[in-house]
Amino acid sequence: MGSAEAFTPSPRRYRVVQWATGAIGRSVIRGVMDRDDMELAGAWVHTPAKVGTDAGVLAGRAPVGVTATGDLDDILDLDADCVIFAPGPVRDRFAELDTLCALLSSGKNLISLSGLVYPQAHGPHFVNELEQACKRGGVSVHGSGVSHGFMADVMPLMLARLSRRITHVYARECTDFARHPSWGMVHHMLGFGKNEEAYLGALRPRRAAMRTLYSESLHLIAAGLGADLDEIDVDADHRLARTDLATAAGPVPRGTVAASRWTFSGLAAGRPVITLEIVHKANAARMCGEWGRPGYSLRVDGRPSLTLTADQDWVSDEISAATAHALNSVPAVCAAEPGIRTYLDLPMISGKMHL
Repeated sequence: MGSAEAFTPSPRRYRVVQWATGAIGRSVIRGVMDRDDMELAGAWVHTPAKVGTDAGVLAGRAPVGVTATGDLDDILDLDADCVIFAPGPVRDRFAELDTLCALLSSGKNLISLSGLVYPQAHGPHFVNELEQACKRGGVSVHGSGVSHGFMADVMPLMLARLSRRITHVYARECTDFARHPSWGMVHHMLGFGKNEEAYLGALRPRRAAMRTLYSESLHLIAAGLGADLDEIDVDADHRLARTDLATAAGPVPRGTVAASRWTFSGLAAGRPVITLEIVHKANAARMCGEWGRPGYSLRVDGRPSLTLTADQDWVSDEISAATAHALNSVPAVCAAEPGIRTYLDLPMISGKMHL
């Protein structure tokens, strides 16, 4: 959606490496296998038990002739155009910087599905390290994701093209985790099912992780609107289950944490100019009175003011949607000038009609 010039896709198939094979990584592998313009060049796995397994089998498909590895050097040695980077939620963005820089320095473009929506949010040192790695490899890096790649960054900018003298942008995401199968996500990452004391005890590192995750989106929106944020304020709240709740990841007993609300406020000129509200619920059907229904809403206050709302079914499969953006971005990212390339820098990315 940026001002980048139109690009010409490669006449040969893009060789893609998948980094990590969780739910999103497996979806990427299937997506690569289904495209005529791409081929799987490699797969990196975190779990030792997966090492040596054919990547197609890991993705629930027939063998594709690519053996999964847990060794970074194996990936660095590959002849590949792009790495789709999907290691899962990251609490400390600097902890993965060496790996990112190694992949970029090896001459592989990188598309992250776990952040890097706007790396500038993490300061000049982080940006410089990425830029230098891109320069060494002659490649570029682009970021997207599920929680921070849909309504909370690009959509406000799309709405903003219809308004002037904008004073405030508000985005809200409310997610129901009743059918989410991951125990690690529902109970460990979100803290649902914990007693209040245990939840509050883990709040400080969780607050830091959430700031890392969502600060990029606020800075991207601000940059797209021609503003600089002075700081980001983070407010956290939670609710306890009034009755036993069932989820696909296991029960959430009465009296334990069952919902959370995070509010991120981007401040400029002494006031909030961008507000992002993230609500998570263990079982929304049983918690109707807590912070509204699942779904999404956007509001741009300006002349004119604009509002967009959608229920939770606006996209049939968020994982497939995140995968589609990553794969649809490969040609543009590979053709881009070396360096950090956000949504603001690339041409508009779109899928292709299937006839």
